[in-house]
Amino acid sequence: MLIKRGIAVSPGVAIGPAMVFGIESFRIPQQLISTNAIDIELSRFHAALDAACEEITLHEKLTREQLGDQYAAIFSAHLLMARDPQLLSQIEERIRQKSSPEYAASQVLRHYAKRLRNLGGQYVADRSIDIHDLEKRLLRHLQGERRQELSHLTAPVLVLANNLTPSETANLDRKFVLGFATEVGGHTSHTAILAGALEIPAVVGIGKFLEDVSGVETIIIDGSHGVVIIDPDPDTLVKYRNSEARFRSHERRLQKLRAFPCETKDGVPIKLMGNIEFPAEAEPCREKGASGIGLYRTEFLYLESNREPTEDDHYRAYCQVLKAFPNEPVVIRTLDLGSDKMPGALRASYPDSVNPALSVRSIRLSLQHLELFKTQLRAVLRAAVLGDLRIMFPLISTLLEFRQAKMVLGDVIEDLEEQGVPFRRDIPVGMMVEVPAAAIMAEEFAREVDFFSLGTNDLIQYTLAVDRADQAVSGLYRAGDPSILRLIRQVADAGRKQGISVSVCGQMSSDPMFIPLLVGLGIRQISVTPHAIPELKEVIRNLTIERAVSIAERASNLEVARDVENYLWGELKRLCPESMQLD
Repeated sequence: MLIKRGIAVSPGVAIGPAMVFGIESFRIPQQLISTNAIDIELSRFHAALDAACEEITLHEKLTREQLGDQYAAIFSAHLLMARDPQLLSQIEERIRQKSSPEYAASQVLRHYAKRLRNLGGQYVADRSIDIHDLEKRLLRHLQGERRQELSHLTAPVLVLANNLTPSETANLDRKFVLGFATEVGGHTSHTAILAGALEIPAVVGIGKFLEDVSGVETIIIDGSHGVVIIDPDPDTLVKYRNSEARFRSHERRLQKLRAFPCETKDGVPIKLMGNIEFPAEAEPCREKGASGIGLYRTEFLYLESNREPTEDDHYRAYCQVLKAFPNEPVVIRTLDLGSDKMPGALRASYPDSVNPALSVRSIRLSLQHLELFKTQLRAVLRAAVLGDLRIMFPLISTLLEFRQAKMVLGDVIEDLEEQGVPFRRDIPVGMMVEVPAAAIMAEEFAREVDFFSLGTNDLIQYTLAVDRADQAVSGLYRAGDPSILRLIRQVADAGRKQGISVSVCGQMSSDPMFIPLLVGLGIRQISVTPHAIPELKEVIRNLTIERAVSIAERASNLEVARDVENYLWGELKRLCPESMQLD
């Protein structure tokens, strides 16, 4: 049994066989072969080996012609390794013991690769890459058309990968993908956010672990505690199967709260809304009990395709979300693209930035590409005729930026009027507060905006000077830091003075530990990952405003994040003891 720890990003327990999903996306079959099929499978293995060797020989020839003998020697070494008698003997022996050729080859080659990495010395360790290359070649020829992509699954699996793109995550079939774990990633990555939206147990940021998985063992993914267990022993398996059953029972209990209003014990309503990435998430969000969409991240319209989305693409997406929430607010965040996530059409305009978080992104990008910006604004104004649609500008840092964005919106309104296109003129216009400059100037902004939404992911990153995706400093990224609490209070106070709503839409608001604090700081609207809605509703219904204010006051007087978070965790256990028993 091997235990790996990472970052818990989507709660729940998943148990099942592994599918290693890498660059080549191979599913390594677990099944044993029959005695009668051993000779056939040995022949299939040697046919694949011959095809792989022919491929290597061709690469060797082409490389020698174009680059010379020195570089061709790389493939010569691959060829020698592929024909190594000892290696082949071990693979053949496993096949004779009724393992599939794919499994036998993967097990033997990964064993050799791991031994090389453990010998010491970078040069020797780097040779393990050559073994992985041979493994991929063999698997490709063994599986041929039987190679399985994530979209072609026919049986339940747990997906293990170096990384999953947001689009790959969004397209996971929940019928067959029970959970996933990745070597890289952070708790605020879009992949993590999507995992929560899809309600798939997930752990990210584990570090190198795929070499320890042959793709066939039973795997446990504990998305509540950030644990992945490879080949669990019988006692551990029983323990986690019981945990899985308790979690399902807990979910069913929370789901019953949907029929009750989201209000504190003393009757103060708290609006719980959903964060979404794709239009298809809107309906599941409504089913969880959301009172609208507080954050629709529209940049995925750009990242899903190589082409720039048209005005009609935007319009159809917004209408789909409004269909799920015809009588509730839907807040459209305009493009939050940057040099770290930018479609090809725009990427060519910008060289790689040393620090994408401080470069051209979000509203800065929109103001530099006005046609792109206007296309989105036209679609929002047109769709707003059908419901309570609102516009929110991201990463506003100065009053001038907000005013410039409002001027562009005014130009679009004039264009639609001249063209006689139906649209809504009085659409509410708000802004994200996610940089310290905006929080410091909150009173001035509050005179010009219709609402605030605190984007705590970036606010924490910029305030604490911590790259939220950098595992080396992830321990410094703390939502409970006193500076963050002070900025949230400052924005909430500014909104209250000017009579505008203030919501929180970052990952902080999806953590039940922070709900009493936020309510105590004056927040009455929260936008969260959809799967968190029932649990947060339970916290709110067990809370009084008096207690929330007391919690916020006590937390605000603490000096370090660790003490704040420990205190909040203790208060949560007192508020919701039944839910805390799961931990």
